[in-house]
Amino acid sequence: MIPELPTVPERRLAIRLTPDAFRQVRGGHPWVYEQAITSVSDASAAPGSLAVVFDSDRNFAAIGLWDPTSPIRIRILHAGKPRKIDDDFWLETVERAQRVRGRLAAQGTTGYRLLHGENDGVGGLVVDRYDGTLVVKVYSECWLPHLNSVLAALSSTIHPQRVVLRLGRLASGSGLVRSAGLTDGMVVAGDQPDGPILFHENGLSFEADVLDGQKTGHFLDQRENRQFIRSVADGARVLDVFSCTGGFSVHAAAGGARMVHSVDLAGPAIDTAKRNMALNRSLIGSVEHRTTVGDAFEVMDGLGAQMDQYDIVIIDPPSFASRASERDGAIRAYRKLVELGLPLVARGGRLLQASCSSRVTEDDLVGTVHAAIRTQGRQVTSEQVFGHAVDHPISFPQGRYLKAITTTFS
Repeated sequence: MIPELPTVPERRLAIRLTPDAFRQVRGGHPWVYEQAITSVSDASAAPGSLAVVFDSDRNFAAIGLWDPTSPIRIRILHAGKPRKIDDDFWLETVERAQRVRGRLAAQGTTGYRLLHGENDGVGGLVVDRYDGTLVVKVYSECWLPHLNSVLAALSSTIHPQRVVLRLGRLASGSGLVRSAGLTDGMVVAGDQPDGPILFHENGLSFEADVLDGQKTGHFLDQRENRQFIRSVADGARVLDVFSCTGGFSVHAAAGGARMVHSVDLAGPAIDTAKRNMALNRSLIGSVEHRTTVGDAFEVMDGLGAQMDQYDIVIIDPPSFASRASERDGAIRAYRKLVELGLPLVARGGRLLQASCSSRVTEDDLVGTVHAAIRTQGRQVTSEQVFGHAVDHPISFPQGRYLKAITTTFS
């Protein structure tokens, strides 16, 4: 329990919406924007107040969390028949999510996303599991009054060794966070870790810096795509651009690659990639592992100038479009990456280009890759498009952020 958290306000808000917004909520959309609200009983209510959406006949339609400092003014928790938001609700939410992820352990995976925000009915909240450690990432202060209830549900369902709280942007500027004494990377249950947390992904070992690492310590969403690369890497020379901590690199090595080249701008990430490769040495043998710390665009340009080539080129950049206004620039950046990557793909080789921006659609990415291929006259023999893994379910269009296209050339 976190003693200084605000309590859930007793008074619920009564909300009326525009007809279009009401239809979307009834249809399962998890967001209500400020401009979609036609009336609210108390607009000055505290963050985390329960907001009840009524239809035109004053019947219950949905209930969510009031988020007065966000353009997303209500984060819907439940729609349909009336439902209490109590300890049983949170317990059922966690148990339902865990059932969806149940088969991962049988696949040699102990690192996965347990609660995937809106797509698991908890918009603005993410919970990742690394073996016995849970990392709870909070994106909105509307969750603070409910956090102890969520932690209790996680404890009774998962029985974690420890729980770590990550606050991201909330770590600075949130008065509720400061008054509750919360800090980013704070251990709120269990013992303080004495180093990175070890976990398994597809039977391979990795470490996660759950206190200070990017996101919650590891990028979990590419697990199935990394396993695909593992399945086609035997004997290959592999270039892993934006390699971060080496997820694709280690999987390629485990698949029998004879050389893996990891490239990332962050030196600490490359250091972690080296350690992750060493953790799996008994499975990957004596694969040559090259590393480069540098800007991906510049490094690929330099490799092209040297006429270096690889059997597999993986380009998995961070999101280039966190806002709608950045979409066109993101598409230009993806095209430039493909144009730089194509000359590095040997005859008969494969390119994997990924995007983790919801602003860039699958059609956008596929079209961008195709346009770059046409300009260079490469002949495509096969193509596959991949999306989200089972622990990153999708329940509404904006939740479909991850896409990857892999193209094989003659």
